[in-house]
Amino acid sequence: MISSKIIGTGTFIPSLRKENSDFLETDFLNNDGSEFDAPNAVIIDKFKGITGIEERRYAKEDYTTSDLAFFAAEKAIDDASIDPEELDYIIFAHNFGDVKQGAIQGDTLPSLATRVKAKLGIANPNCVAYDLLFGCPGWVEGVIHAQAFIKSGIAKKCLVIGAETLSRVVDKHDRDAMIYSDGAGACIVAEKQGQEAGILSHASQTFAKDEGNYLYFGSSYHQEADKNVRYIKMFGRKIYEFAITHVPTAMKTALDKSGVSIDEVQKIFIHQANEKMDEAIVKRFYRLFKKPVPAGIMPMSIHKLGNSSVATVPTLLDLVLKGQIENQEVKKGDVVLLASVGAGMNINAIVYRF
Repeated sequence: MISSKIIGTGTFIPSLRKENSDFLETDFLNNDGSEFDAPNAVIIDKFKGITGIEERRYAKEDYTTSDLAFFAAEKAIDDASIDPEELDYIIFAHNFGDVKQGAIQGDTLPSLATRVKAKLGIANPNCVAYDLLFGCPGWVEGVIHAQAFIKSGIAKKCLVIGAETLSRVVDKHDRDAMIYSDGAGACIVAEKQGQEAGILSHASQTFAKDEGNYLYFGSSYHQEADKNVRYIKMFGRKIYEFAITHVPTAMKTALDKSGVSIDEVQKIFIHQANEKMDEAIVKRFYRLFKKPVPAGIMPMSIHKLGNSSVATVPTLLDLVLKGQIENQEVKKGDVVLLASVGAGMNINAIVYRF
């Protein structure tokens, strides 16, 4: 039976650190433009208590999203020990295109996947490159796409990338700007025979009827700012309630389809959006099986890297596989869950055996 397996991973973590203390002098405003009653030190302390974020990474001024993606892709290709000319697909998950420092619009012409293919020097015209817009779950969905191509017999090797430079689409007057960061993660998904390892099952959902605008583009909270320039905005409380309600059931759906017992799950790699939200999701997931949450089941990188959208799951996975997160490892035979939630509102999960 044809299935697929991740044979290489790579990450690019920008070098510019932005610590919480760097926001002490920021002019944070309410959505009506009014000032907060509390000083920034209190706002930042509460923010850290909820999100877990202590610092985040920003890309250098001369790097764009496709640059970060190229760096991560090179590492994944090298890790997989393959010739990039062998790639059948390059699937690039992002949300805002290449946004140059100081620019007011994203650039997606040509597609970012095409740009990465060119940077890699791939001449093979049968290597199809396309962008995937699926909110924060984009990279996980890209892996699902790769699995579908491989199982259908039209591909043997796919490069799946998740990259973003969210620091360039945030409103500096919105305290939510402290959540977002830049980064890139990539993997090579390849054909394999048998079911002893690789992707076992998945689940994907889109909730659009009432929830589609929970994340959106909106004007700055500063009343004198240009109203035609838009920034990423969100209804945080609604997203939190949505995520803890629907993500656990999607994870359970994927696990039930795999035929694997909850007791076999060794790690859960979940989108690094908010520490308390992720903890609540995993707790509710285990509650569906009437089980306690095992210690160390959920590696986290949000404390130092922030929320880099589509890049959080592949970055976290690569860091653990490379032994770069303390007290976290994945061994041969381990079953893990990859799960994400984000704009759309989209949810997905993959059950994977190493």
